[in-house]
Amino acid sequence: MRILEELGCYLLAGQPESARDIVTEVRAAETLGLGAAFISERYNKKEAAVLCGAAGATSERIRLITAATNHNTRHPMVTAGFALTMQSLTSGRFTLGLGRGIAPMQDAFGIDRITTAQMEDFAALVRRLFRGEVIIGHEGPAGSYPVLHLDGSLDEYLPLCLVAFGAKTLDLGGRLFDDVVLHTYFTDETTTRCVDTVKSAAEGAGRHPDDVKVWSCFATIGDHLPEDARLKKSVGRLGTYLQGYGDLLVRTNGWDPEVLRRFLADPVISGVGGALDSVGTPEQLAHAASLIPPEWLAPSATGSPAACVAAIRNQFALGCDGVILHGCTPDELRPIVEAYRNSDVGAAV
Repeated sequence: MRILEELGCYLLAGQPESARDIVTEVRAAETLGLGAAFISERYNKKEAAVLCGAAGATSERIRLITAATNHNTRHPMVTAGFALTMQSLTSGRFTLGLGRGIAPMQDAFGIDRITTAQMEDFAALVRRLFRGEVIIGHEGPAGSYPVLHLDGSLDEYLPLCLVAFGAKTLDLGGRLFDDVVLHTYFTDETTTRCVDTVKSAAEGAGRHPDDVKVWSCFATIGDHLPEDARLKKSVGRLGTYLQGYGDLLVRTNGWDPEVLRRFLADPVISGVGGALDSVGTPEQLAHAASLIPPEWLAPSATGSPAACVAAIRNQFALGCDGVILHGCTPDELRPIVEAYRNSDVGAAV
């Protein structure tokens, strides 16, 4: 069976009932032949380091990538130690993925907002630590540190991933990172523009464009799932993005900001009392569906397995190097992955 290096999935997509589900999901992802498994982080039962350890200890082949954690929620030595431990645990299958985070949540929790300069500085620091360097008196955007040091015998390379949205972050990904993950529900035009930004930045930095792998994070929700599950994974997920950072997503895609304003001002939506994909009732989700234009939900893989495969294939046509089948568990993705494999799409990628 060919390993589908160009396909990945998220483990514990959304709000899992139990963090332990990651054990069965990572095994199922390997059985499907997916090339990569991505692990996101939420401040509840989805702490990234714990989940990565569990996935790493119970898998044998698949790449494991955080997408994403934030560099400023742990001391650099703690994060570097986490990454080194994962590399040792997985025999090099781990990629440390970083992201900017959600500003309103950071403000509420008293966590500093993350800048592009900070992520660039941190990436340089952790790469130096993996080369065994002793870093003395560092003063930079990522912080001030008298001494940073992992192990003088080290001479390793740490693969880094960046979850990118805006032009500056995409540019950084192209210059310094190994993988770049785009956001869900990007239009075709936005996806093409983002890929071009990453690849051009790589070339400008003296790298080959293929040195950085751009992943489309693509909502993949086949019609073999129950209707209420499809609603939660599509409308619920996009609605949650609109709640958290709708202005950015709408601006990036060139959507109508008035539609977003009406969505957020709607009394049903404002009364949900949390993330729509977590606490929204079927009735609230159905109402949300009436407020979101169909074209906003269109950048996704929906319908029959064959229709989903065609949509996935289009992401490669737009320039992406990989596609994350986002929103479903590996078992839920099985009919689509089997259709992808049977259609020999992989041979054309």
